[in-house]
Amino acid sequence: MKKPDVVIVTPVLPRTQEILERELHLRKLYEAPERAAFLQAAAPHARGLATFGPDGANAALMDALPKLEIISHFGVGVDSIDLAAAKQRGIIVTNTPDVLNDCVADTAMSLVLNVLREFPQSEAYLRSGYWATRGAYPLTRSLGGKTLGVLGLGRIGEAIAKRAEAFGMKIRYHNRTQKKSVPYAYDADPVSLAKHSDVILVATPGGASTAKIIDAKVLDALGPQGYVVNISRGSTVDEAALLAYLKDRRIAGAGLDVFDKEPAVNPEFFALQNAVLYPHVGSATQETRFAMGMLQVDNFRAHFAGKPVLTRVV
Repeated sequence: MKKPDVVIVTPVLPRTQEILERELHLRKLYEAPERAAFLQAAAPHARGLATFGPDGANAALMDALPKLEIISHFGVGVDSIDLAAAKQRGIIVTNTPDVLNDCVADTAMSLVLNVLREFPQSEAYLRSGYWATRGAYPLTRSLGGKTLGVLGLGRIGEAIAKRAEAFGMKIRYHNRTQKKSVPYAYDADPVSLAKHSDVILVATPGGASTAKIIDAKVLDALGPQGYVVNISRGSTVDEAALLAYLKDRRIAGAGLDVFDKEPAVNPEFFALQNAVLYPHVGSATQETRFAMGMLQVDNFRAHFAGKPVLTRVV
């Protein structure tokens, strides 16, 4: 049986790549010396498109592959894919939710811990020899009794909330619609959530509807004793405002796993002692990334076998 033709936009994990290459006729866009010529050659054959994180698909790419039936995306967020264009063209789009919930929630809680307790800064203090020459590291702040405001209480947000409760934190949240299935206090908008929280944790999807949802008004409501933690998308935070508030100590600190122009992070963040910075490692474990890759593969398998896909977005 002829293997289905699939264009892959960027290399993926070796184990996942091996399976894709074994089961599909994989056309590697990232190796093409000339993009237009590659797409012209692939156009009569390509039934699938494998995308990864920020390397998605716009309408022009879909038009260049007129036989396209499915876009199987590696990642939960699909803001790098033009969903309206896919729907208009009858192209199925899938993603890889749920399998990374625990891993991202662990990362979120580590950011909350590190930004309040300043563990990275205290380790740097020790390594610099200051413990012996300057005395004990300054006191930090406890998690217990603090209120965590979760902005975006989806599957990942709920996993974070459960972990935060185990640390003795109180939980509030804001969603576009209130959830009847959770016991947490609800705030009608992000400003109200920030006003009632010690830490605001951003777990919303990316995209136009959440662009710069953490702005100066939210930071003002959070106040000089408050913290921002972001594990969603860099686009959800007004970085210029956040930098100004961190520099002026108009908020206490920030823990960031994502940035607006990543991986080209604004170097002004690097000089801040009240910021803990991760290089977008929320789901970056071998186990989780392999599970995500297998879900991407399984969506292809189901579609090309004539079965419903597992995690359809559109």
